[in-house]
Amino acid sequence: MQLARSPHDRLEADGFLVIPGFVDAGAIASLRARAQEIVEAFDPGASRAIFTTRDEAKTKSDAYFLESGSAIRCFFEEEAFDERGMLRRPKAQSINKIGHAVHDLDPVFEAFSHGAHLQALAHALGLENPRVYQSMYIFKQPHIGGEVRWHQDATYFVTEPQTVTTFWFALERADRSNGCLWVQRGGHRTALRERFVVDERGPRAEVLDPTPWPSQDEAEPVEVEAGTLVVFHGLLPHYSAPNRSARSRHAYTLHAVDGRAHYAATNWLQRGASLPVRGF
Repeated sequence: MQLARSPHDRLEADGFLVIPGFVDAGAIASLRARAQEIVEAFDPGASRAIFTTRDEAKTKSDAYFLESGSAIRCFFEEEAFDERGMLRRPKAQSINKIGHAVHDLDPVFEAFSHGAHLQALAHALGLENPRVYQSMYIFKQPHIGGEVRWHQDATYFVTEPQTVTTFWFALERADRSNGCLWVQRGGHRTALRERFVVDERGPRAEVLDPTPWPSQDEAEPVEVEAGTLVVFHGLLPHYSAPNRSARSRHAYTLHAVDGRAHYAATNWLQRGASLPVRGF
């Protein structure tokens, strides 16, 4: 009789693990309602920052993004504006994501993001001293939901040793029609290809390893129902295609590292004494 693998063993073997039914319908409704309230309160006149992975050094070079690690800020889809700079759709259908400290600064998201169940899972995955640096509420809007290119999350959260782990909560069904995640099973055993650095020279992506990104034959769709939790190893290559369907693909993500590891001073997201990073 073959014993079931532990969460840690599954993550180490495949680079990701899927846990159906982790989030109940009530929690999903609460997060979605609160995200809608945040968007309704957001004034587009305050910023028209977009989120795109096409030119990250440019997109992530302004203070609105670089200071969002200690704030709650909205970012537009890259196709949200027309050639005159006007929104093509209502504001609520134009926001790409809310980031990046909603898990610590909003009471609804804080209650969801910190608790014994997540702490226990983090420990089971090998994060003995988890520290949650980033949260994102991702809308993947109908018709204009942007592509997220192949990447590894460790690019943005460099630690020594590598410990960043992603917790991705599906708040709607995600499938190939509305831009689900795609992964390279076992790809976490490849090298870190890029590192996103912020220092006195400014923000930039540095190429560390020329290994090509996976081909379509190596890509595996992660189609899941609402309430599913998908956990990613920090070195796992993954991407999501544009959403051209009439359905959104809401998700909520947390990025955690092990506090025992050295967190690079050149990582874009740094927390000061006014908002110290904490665990689950």
